[in-house]
Amino acid sequence: MRLTVPRVLAALCAVLLAWYTFQLAPDLADRPRREAAARADAVLPPSTVLPDGRPTPAPTAAREVFPAEGRAFLGVFTSEGTHDFTEAADFARQTKHRPQVFEFSADWASGRFDAAAIDRVAARGMMPMVAWEPWDHRKESKDPELRGEQSDFKLSRITSGHFDAYVRSWAEGIKSLGYPVAVRLAHEMNGYWYPWCEQSNGNRPGDYARAWRHVHDLFDQVGARNAVWVWSPNVGYTNSTPLKGLYPGDAYVDWIGLSGYYGTVGKEAYQPFASLFGPTRKELRRFTDKPLVITEVGATDAAGRKAAWITDMFRTLPRYRDVIGVIWYQAVKEIDWRVGTSAAASAAFARGADAARYQQTWKPDSTPRYH
Repeated sequence: MRLTVPRVLAALCAVLLAWYTFQLAPDLADRPRREAAARADAVLPPSTVLPDGRPTPAPTAAREVFPAEGRAFLGVFTSEGTHDFTEAADFARQTKHRPQVFEFSADWASGRFDAAAIDRVAARGMMPMVAWEPWDHRKESKDPELRGEQSDFKLSRITSGHFDAYVRSWAEGIKSLGYPVAVRLAHEMNGYWYPWCEQSNGNRPGDYARAWRHVHDLFDQVGARNAVWVWSPNVGYTNSTPLKGLYPGDAYVDWIGLSGYYGTVGKEAYQPFASLFGPTRKELRRFTDKPLVITEVGATDAAGRKAAWITDMFRTLPRYRDVIGVIWYQAVKEIDWRVGTSAAASAAFARGADAARYQQTWKPDSTPRYH
């Protein structure tokens, strides 16, 4: 084929187009993510790690209890989880407080155990807490009444051993990490909106506690003693399932968790922290004295009272000596729950977080507080 100017130009155009398509365009598209990750690392940089990538442990004799007596941690829960620490870094910058616990979600359909992902959390000085969800979140129904219907994930199937191989893969993985990992298994079970709720999915009374014990027993068989078990209902509401019948027993639980938000849809009226969490806390104390963690909390700014609510939260917390931690939901879902929706809200959180009771560092060799 004889070379001509048009043919040479056409070949050059083809080469340039291929270069743009396969190299430059992907790089440009990925640049915002990489820049955001760099900014997050500047705020929450990884600490010293072992050659295999795991955080460096201190000698056993030097281990500290986390959180120490009279102290509490402040953590963060983001929608992006271990894939992106930008929201956690925003939280740290806005509140002037480095979160000591990082919560993230993993469902049983797609959430395979990933040691490197959890190591990324621990290497940044944050205790990992996984909201471990027995369902397929990708098949979540848009109809609220059907959201908890996924027959593949009935509680009886968990107890019968259908998911044992998957559960063991996580148990072995967490054991291999060697540092504490909080496992918030099948949370908000007293509602109706998840397949593991006894009000949904053809489940029956007693199924939840049996399924919990079965999963816990598998971890024990593997020897995953570094799992910290977090039994975490939603704050009570009209027609919620009574908590005592859902509780697997103190031998199977390390921390109690609670989810509660000021300003959820249909409940926009102002509600102080004590009114939101107090009644359910009182119900819990009738059958267990395990340490309490607010595992999800957020506040709306729709009425311009978010800063006031945060101030009230920090004013109330010292009266609840059994509360050892609070995890803020730093994400946009039905509402923008992020702490930085206003300068006033960020400032209110920063003032509260500055108290001495929240000044403690989590380390991979820390011993979780169990009493």
